[in-house]
Amino acid sequence: MNPTFQHLLQLLRDRDPRAISGIVVGVVLLICIVAFLVRAFRPSPEEVERRRRERLATTGRITDGVIVDARTLSGEDSVSPTPEVLVYSYRLAGVTYNCAQDVSRLPEQVRGFRIDQPVQVRYDQRNPGNSVLVSESWTGLWQK
Repeated sequence: MNPTFQHLLQLLRDRDPRAISGIVVGVVLLICIVAFLVRAFRPSPEEVERRRRERLATTGRITDGVIVDARTLSGEDSVSPTPEVLVYSYRLAGVTYNCAQDVSRLPEQVRGFRIDQPVQVRYDQRNPGNSVLVSESWTGLWQK
């Protein structure tokens, strides 16, 4: 056994309060450092959503759909040429999927849309409810 580890075990057997408190403080400090590092390198929710859109834009399957509605983030109907949320519908294997995508960060991609417009939807083959109409590098809207 390592001599340092044996010395530590001896201190614990003797129940030296300074040694025990030092070990506890060291363990707590180590846990705090690990927790900080995990949180510091965790991607933001916006980054997670951007990665999801890009993954679907590059690997997702394409199907036909239709824009059903355009809304603001607060849920009100939108008449703006660049809505914040597009609600769309598509059908796969007899199942109709109704989805909404927050497009507030992609205004240049949604200009010129209209309700009841046919669109192309990219979806995850393993989870067909996971889909997108637009991403930074792809759009399923039919441009005029």
